[in-house]
Amino acid sequence: MPIILMLIFMIIGYLIGSIPFGILVSKLWSLDIRQRGSGNIGATNVYRNLGPLAGGLVFILDYLKGYLAVSIGYWAGGIPIVILLTGISVILGHMFPVFLRFKGGKGAATGLGVLAGIAPEVFIFVVIFALLLLYLTHYVSITSILSSLLATGLMFFLHEPLPYSIGTAVVALFIVFFHLPNLKRLAAGSEPRLGEKQ
Repeated sequence: MPIILMLIFMIIGYLIGSIPFGILVSKLWSLDIRQRGSGNIGATNVYRNLGPLAGGLVFILDYLKGYLAVSIGYWAGGIPIVILLTGISVILGHMFPVFLRFKGGKGAATGLGVLAGIAPEVFIFVVIFALLLLYLTHYVSITSILSSLLATGLMFFLHEPLPYSIGTAVVALFIVFFHLPNLKRLAAGSEPRLGEKQ
């Protein structure tokens, strides 16, 4: 595939990822979520401040951004490198949205959507693990971090296509990096659990 077409699909993925569903949904509650809690536009902050309906809606929409981007990659011919670049671009778009001066979410929900598109069997394992860990700890941050690391390990262990495995590892590093403040709060005992306001 010509490089220009690959760049076009990357731009499409990035623009899809840049759609700020956290803000759009919070506007339905007459609120700008950036002015509440952590100020993050992700589903967790929306959940803490607007409840499970709004938080769940943001999570689903952010998840669908990732799945849609990967689907577009498949539609383009199913070339692994195109799918990978489109998937990474949608996550980067969510994390660094052009519409919000590059201040976005942490990528977990959108990353799950990408994972569902490229490796459904890994996705199932990761979702079961994440739900169990979240139930036991009620910490979204540690669940996101450990789930992304588990996804990376499973991608290599199950011998998924190497580009996808490497891409999953790169995304996991981004997710861990974006959650470093959460890890500091966990160490200090000040990290809020799911349902607690920040």
